[in-house]
Amino acid sequence: MPPSKVYFTDLRVKPSQSLLKKLETLVMRAGIEQIDFDRKLTAVKIHFGEPGNLAYLRPNFAARIVKLIRNKGAVPFLTDCNTLYYGKRANAPNHIEAAFENGYNPLVTECPVIIADGLRGSEYREIETNLELCKTAKIGSAIADADVLISMNHFKGHELTGFGGALKNLGMGCASVGGKLFLHSGSSPKIYEKNCTGCRVCEKYCAHDAIKVGPDRIAHIDYKKCVGCGQCVAVCQYDASRVVWSNTSETACKRIAEYAYAVVKDKPSFHISFIIDVSPNCDCWDMNDYPIVPDIGIAASFDPVALDKACADMVVAAPALPGSAICKDHTHGNMQGADKFRAAHPDTYWQSGLEHGEKIGLGSLAYELINV
Repeated sequence: MPPSKVYFTDLRVKPSQSLLKKLETLVMRAGIEQIDFDRKLTAVKIHFGEPGNLAYLRPNFAARIVKLIRNKGAVPFLTDCNTLYYGKRANAPNHIEAAFENGYNPLVTECPVIIADGLRGSEYREIETNLELCKTAKIGSAIADADVLISMNHFKGHELTGFGGALKNLGMGCASVGGKLFLHSGSSPKIYEKNCTGCRVCEKYCAHDAIKVGPDRIAHIDYKKCVGCGQCVAVCQYDASRVVWSNTSETACKRIAEYAYAVVKDKPSFHISFIIDVSPNCDCWDMNDYPIVPDIGIAASFDPVALDKACADMVVAAPALPGSAICKDHTHGNMQGADKFRAAHPDTYWQSGLEHGEKIGLGSLAYELINV
C-alpha cells in the first residue's frame, strides 16, 4: 500500500494571511471537501479543556472549521464525552459550563455544544469490533449516531499514553464513562468507603444488580455480577466509586486504538492535529506546564495513525525547550532527536498504539508529509 498523505503547515504568517486562513487552506488541500457534508450531522470532536488549563486549543480554530463545513452543507456540533474522574467535566451541565468558560460557546463558534454521552455519561452505543482486546466499544451516542466525524486534536504529552493526539482524542475521548473505565483499568471499580454516604444512587443505576448498600450504609460490589460498565463511577456524586488504575501503558494504547477503530469504522472522518503548546501532560489537568518543545505547526489527514506518527516524529526531531519538564540540569542540548514523550513519562510506550492501529487496519505508519 502507498504511504498515507499527511498535510502540514507551519505557523509563519504574512500580513495578508492569518493562521486561521492557513488552517482553512491546509484542510482544503488535504481533501476535506471530498466528504459529502450535505445535510449530514457532523460531530466536531474536541477537548474543551479543564478550566484552569490554558494549553487547550483556541475556540477560534473550531469556529473556522465549523464555518467551512457548514458552507458545505453540514449540520455541525462541537462535542466531547464526560470524564471518568470526579471533576468539572464529569457530567453534562458542568461540562457545558466548562466548555463555555473556555470559549466553546455559540457566540464564539456559532455552533451548539452537545455532550455525547449524556447527562451522567451513561448514553452510549455499543459498537461491535471483534478485535483482539475489545469485542465491543462503548461510544458516546451523539458521536456514534453522527453521519460524519471531524477530530480536532491538541498534540501534547500524556501520563498514560505518552502523548495525546488523534487516536487518544478518538478512542478515549469518544468513549462513554463505562468505556473509559475499560480503557483505563482492569476494569471493575472499587468503593472508597470513607466517601460513601449510602445514598443508593449507584444501586439504582446498576443494570446488573451488582452493587448494594449494606446495613453499614456503605455500597458493596458483587464482582461475580459486575461487568465493569462504569455506571457507579459515573453517577456517584461523592467520589466513592472509583477506577482501579491498573492498566499498563502498552495495553491502554492498544485498547484506545481499537476504540478509535470503532468510532470511525462506519462513517467518513477527517483529522486535524495542532502541534502547539506541547505541554508534557493532558489538558484534563486544571493547569498546564511549560511546553517541552517550540510550537511546530498544524497537520491534517484522513489517516489518524499516520497523522499521529508524523506529529510524533516532528516532536522527536524538534529541540527541547530549556527549563521544560524534560530538561533537567540544563541537559536540553542533548535532547535533539530524543523521544520527548518517554523523557516526560518513562513508563509509557506510545508506539504500541500506533503499531496496533496499523495491525487492525485503522491506518498506516508509513506516511508522506506534504508541506502546504
